[in-house]
Amino acid sequence: MSSRIFSPPGSSASRLDGLLAAASWPIDPGRELRALVDAGCDSLPLPGSGGTLDRWRAFARVGAADLALAKVFEGHTDALAILAELGASPLAPRGSRWGVWCAEPPRNRVAIAIRPGGGVTLHGVKAWCSGAACLTHALVSGWDGEGRPCLAAVSLRQAGVTLVDAGWKAAGMGAAATVNVRFDRTPAIAVGAPNAYVDRPGFLHGGAGVAACWFGGVTRIAQRLRAGAPSDPHRLAHLGAVDIAVAQARAMLRDAADAIDARPADRCALATARARLATEAAAEEVLRRAGRALGAGPLCHEAAFAQAVADLPLFIRQSHAERDQAAHGAIVAGLAEPPWAL
Repeated sequence: MSSRIFSPPGSSASRLDGLLAAASWPIDPGRELRALVDAGCDSLPLPGSGGTLDRWRAFARVGAADLALAKVFEGHTDALAILAELGASPLAPRGSRWGVWCAEPPRNRVAIAIRPGGGVTLHGVKAWCSGAACLTHALVSGWDGEGRPCLAAVSLRQAGVTLVDAGWKAAGMGAAATVNVRFDRTPAIAVGAPNAYVDRPGFLHGGAGVAACWFGGVTRIAQRLRAGAPSDPHRLAHLGAVDIAVAQARAMLRDAADAIDARPADRCALATARARLATEAAAEEVLRRAGRALGAGPLCHEAAFAQAVADLPLFIRQSHAERDQAAHGAIVAGLAEPPWAL
């Protein structure tokens, strides 16, 4: 298997913009992901490589086009980054499309067992597997016999892999086709040592990258408000507030990207948490104000806009809300000096 080669930001960005512009509504995330991968648009700078902001700009572009596509595109490129960070890039052949399935709800735990002849097997049901039907491979978290968190790379085109469609009930993010996947002693390859996935610096770097996808959706909705507020003073007031919220989130994302590139071996917990929480707050503010400013018309008559407004609240729930705020507050409280000097 050949390893991935990451191309310069400009070449990938131009291809990405061209394909997104050509995509017709409604967007099929599986079809468009394959087109992006085949065109090499997944060859993004790795986190901490000096091009983290370029990487996140790509996520924001995709998120502005379609959040369900951004979900699977970010997952695929995150898998490539994880493989690179853990020294396993040769596991990703050209043209493969990956997911990162590492949610750990208590009722769905996958056992990872060592095979006598080498490799590992996966057994159990994995929840929250976005894009499962359109992917070729996945990185799957699970637990070894000693109760340690582990990661494995698995081909989805083999016996022992069953998609369990429990039925997506939400109006938002339905196109991401998130299902459960059952593994029945499925052969896989261990990636990194136990605990390596959660202990690596890129664990938090990747979490901030997800916020760049949210940011793309935020700008899509904000731009619709901007286009619809030429003179009405109430709409202009909402637009002014939206601009502040979006600019604050953008600043935190840029600060986090700079921090990661300056200290790639550091988890950058303060900066990455600020980026996620600021973008989540911006999303909530923009959704509230856009609805009040624009009324029901665009929601009822503009399919792409209505879908973005349905998708974004669900996507940002990948954040853990007050739990994440509390964890961030604990970091701030533990600093030797207040972190707010101008």
